[in-house]
Amino acid sequence: MSQSFIQVATLWKTDKRQWIKPSTYAEYVYHLNKHILPFFSKPEAVPITEDTVQQFVHHLRAKGLSLHTIRDSLMVLRMILKFGVKRGAWPHQEFNVHFPNDVKTNRNAPVIPPSDQKVLLEYIQRNFSFRNLGILICLHTGLRIGEVCALQWQDLDIENGVVHITKTVQRLWLSDGEEKVNSLIIHSPKTATSTRDIPISKHLMKLVRPLRKVMDPAAYVISNSRKPLEPRYYRDYFHRLQKQLGLQPVRFHALRHSFATRCIESKCDYKTVSVILGHASLATTMDLYVHPDFAEKKKVIEKMTRMLRM
Repeated sequence: MSQSFIQVATLWKTDKRQWIKPSTYAEYVYHLNKHILPFFSKPEAVPITEDTVQQFVHHLRAKGLSLHTIRDSLMVLRMILKFGVKRGAWPHQEFNVHFPNDVKTNRNAPVIPPSDQKVLLEYIQRNFSFRNLGILICLHTGLRIGEVCALQWQDLDIENGVVHITKTVQRLWLSDGEEKVNSLIIHSPKTATSTRDIPISKHLMKLVRPLRKVMDPAAYVISNSRKPLEPRYYRDYFHRLQKQLGLQPVRFHALRHSFATRCIESKCDYKTVSVILGHASLATTMDLYVHPDFAEKKKVIEKMTRMLRM
């Protein structure tokens, strides 16, 4: 190997930055600086083997990191290793990495209990504000927090009854050597499938139709100005509201999970729900939200045995 890992990683960063969003770059650099370089950044040329990569996984797990974080760090590591192969820094290797047995893989999404959701909806009806309207929109459309923060009045197509999701907003934090970036950016959504059109329900239409006629089309819905509300401030508002109403505390993302879960509970078509949520694949929707209970499992078994007796 003619170059050290840290040299190749530095070249990889410069190359990668040309092709990805600033937010994605910031996330990659975070994993590189926080987890990867402290483990692999020996100045001398040290071969990276399947064993050392496996040690890296165990090292991250021992630090108490989540499976999601470990996999994201491993993804960045693999990109750097592949880049190094292309540059001739080291030979190509296939790694078969195993995760510890104690890593929890249960991805059941937390949702707002129906009773709490009822309290929340009743409060919003009695206490209109643009921030409360944003919560209602999330419960009716399954928007992510960055998407609802980036929603402008011009994105609400009242004539056709559609919400156009074309952008998201987030705070970009990047500390990479001499460079330090801290800015609020608006960019395209998470994935290509996240750019989507979502029908507006009759209930939501009744609320937004009169507002859409008088609001500045360029204004952001929940901030009621031409400057978007930062997601972390909106998240804090939601947490304070839950506390004020005495609700079981959940993350803001639970609004999205609740929308999806209620759709599935209403026997909606899985593919349609997946498209509304902007998931990259139906498998993601199925994995997160489709969890048959014991009664459903028993029904399947009984149906199968009846067929065998025919």
